[in-house]
Amino acid sequence: MSKTQLGFIGLGIMGKPMAINLHNAGYPLVVFDLAEEPLKELIGLGAERAASPADVTSQCSIVLTMLPNSPDVRAVVTGDDGILSTVGQGQIIIDMSSIAPLVSQNLSKELASKGAHMLDAPVSGGQEKAELGTLAFMVGGEQGIFDTCKPILDIMGGSVTRVGDIGAGQTTKLVNQAIVGVNIAIIAEAMSLGKKAGVDPEAIFNAIRGGLAASACLEDKAPRMFEGRFDPGFRINLHVKDLANVAETSRQLHVAMPLSSQVMEMMQAMLAAGHDDVDHGGLALYYEQVNGFSLKE
Repeated sequence: MSKTQLGFIGLGIMGKPMAINLHNAGYPLVVFDLAEEPLKELIGLGAERAASPADVTSQCSIVLTMLPNSPDVRAVVTGDDGILSTVGQGQIIIDMSSIAPLVSQNLSKELASKGAHMLDAPVSGGQEKAELGTLAFMVGGEQGIFDTCKPILDIMGGSVTRVGDIGAGQTTKLVNQAIVGVNIAIIAEAMSLGKKAGVDPEAIFNAIRGGLAASACLEDKAPRMFEGRFDPGFRINLHVKDLANVAETSRQLHVAMPLSSQVMEMMQAMLAAGHDDVDHGGLALYYEQVNGFSLKE
């Protein structure tokens, strides 16, 4: 598609590099965020500053949002000076935030009442893949709208997959986050067993990484645990937010999820200990606390 002007709302740890990738691909941007620093950076690159979400939508036929949680997305869409106050026929809102599926479905209905379309398109991959433009997009919405917007998402993602109608993207993200959380926890737990038994965890890692235990989580998180390097690629407090959405949705659907619930309790203990800004691989610190030793060499 031609490089049409895009709106981008939410320039946080994920949104800013995603917006920069769109800029570098030649898309003119109109941007809005409550924080001044990332706004200045995008404006310095040539983006245009908007005064509000409504201002963004008044100028752009396609608007992307990347926000922390359901209340933030709801406020940007339905609040004072929100998207709904200026959105019109044929416009497209792509929400890349990770929120509750029901919220996406309800907001889509409100946008449809104005003749606008919505995709829910949460991502997986963290800050590093946001910077590299290799995120994994899980998209819900109409096939035709997805086809129109896929070239835009391809700029930011290494894989872009439509998984169903509106809300399906968010459901897929919840599945992803449950799997990732349990995977990280068992890596830390099992490596602790190996170290206590007197075997070098790094040797264990090299022995099992080519077998059935191999995973992207193992490749990324185990070396971080061995180095004690927990600078955030994806902050643990954001994973707690996602697991809260998992719990809410599973309760609504009467689905038992004891493993993800246990990981949530461990992450809550991490927050209580003041580790809210560490990478979710910092679950190793939970095991360090309860076992009395570290995986760090």
